[in-house]
Amino acid sequence: MDVKIEHRIGIRAPADVIWDSISDLGAWKDWNPLYPRANGVLRIGAQLDLDVAIPGQKVRTIRPVILDWVPNDQIHWRVSMLGGLIQSTRYIEIEALTETGCIFSNGELFRGRFASLALRRMAKDIRKGFAAMGEAVKARAEEAYAGANA
Repeated sequence: MDVKIEHRIGIRAPADVIWDSISDLGAWKDWNPLYPRANGVLRIGAQLDLDVAIPGQKVRTIRPVILDWVPNDQIHWRVSMLGGLIQSTRYIEIEALTETGCIFSNGELFRGRFASLALRRMAKDIRKGFAAMGEAVKARAEEAYAGANA
């Protein structure tokens, strides 16, 4: 059974300002509570090297593969867990509603025979992690946009 966990938040900043934060993987350590360490390049097929800090759990290293990325729009990557029994697609997306207003979504779609069972205990913590990342993106982008227009 598939399981989807997502957080969405409105941001008062243009898509390109939000993109500047999320596309600079090396700077994630400075502001991103969910990924305190991130290395790699945004290129289809490239492997990232990330530490993921899900609230209530030990920090762990993941090495996802970029499936797709579109500037000012989205980053999607794939991770395999439990020896391939669970596959997940992680997405970070910006939906421009106006020139200076966007919806930022970050979530994950888990697939596999044991996805719902494995996530039963972790879903709440994962949701908290996604919310923390969303709030951090919002604060960073709105501050950058306000500073650029001061």
